[in-house]
Amino acid sequence: MIRDKNYIHKTSAIPNSFIHRNLWSGMLFGLGLIAFVDEVVFHQLLHWHHFYDKATTVIGLISDGFFHALSWFATVGSLFMVADLRRRKHWLPLRWTSGVLLGAGIFNLYDGTIQHKVMQLHQIRYNVDILPYDMAWHITSGIMIIIGITLYIHSGRIIKSTGANPENA
Repeated sequence: MIRDKNYIHKTSAIPNSFIHRNLWSGMLFGLGLIAFVDEVVFHQLLHWHHFYDKATTVIGLISDGFFHALSWFATVGSLFMVADLRRRKHWLPLRWTSGVLLGAGIFNLYDGTIQHKVMQLHQIRYNVDILPYDMAWHITSGIMIIIGITLYIHSGRIIKSTGANPENA
C-alpha cells in the first residue's frame, strides 16, 4: 500500500465537507474530460455521430457546440474547485482521482444507455454492427467505475487511519 506522507499528514486536519468536495470536483472533472474526449474523437475527428443526430447536419453541429461548451464549463468549474482545495491545503489527490474515474465512468454509462438506447439521440456509429461498439463502450465505463470505487475505498481507509472523520474533522 503506497502512502504519501503529505497525503496522510494533511488528511487529519481536513473538514469532512472538503473531503467530499475532493470527490465532487473530481467527478465534475471526469465528466468534463470524458465528454471532451467523446466530442473531439467521435464527433470531430472520426465524424461517427453528433450529439443530436435526428435532424440536419447543421443542427447536429449546433448540438455538438452546446455539448462541448457544457463539458468545458464542467471541466473549468472543477478546476476552480481544485484550486480552492489546494489553496486551503485540503486537496486529496487519491480521493480526487477516484472522483475523476467515477465521473467519467458514470457519464459514459449514462451516455451509452440513456442517450444512445433510451432517448436514441445518437449511436456510437452508424451502418455497422453496433454490438462490438456498445460492448467496448460499456466495458470501458464499467472498468472506470470499478477502479474509481476501488480508489474511493482505498482513499477512505487512508483518511480514516489518519483520524479524519465527521466527529473531529
